[in-house]
Amino acid sequence: MATTNPLQFIQQVRAEVAKIVWPTRREVLLTTVMVFIMAALTAVFFALVDLLIRSGLQGLLNLFG
Repeated sequence: MATTNPLQFIQQVRAEVAKIVWPTRREVLLTTVMVFIMAALTAVFFALVDLLIRSGLQGLLNLFG
């Protein structure tokens, strides 16, 4: 493995850090809102699935119980 001296390493790190594109405040806000919306939709979906499975199992248990 090739070794680089500390000065070259720091220069390479600074060059890579300069390539970073930070999101704007609007992009952060929109993605945050989308995460909350998707989390809420997922919670509703799984609550409905849970309700259906629970009522189906209760129906089966009442049928055979």
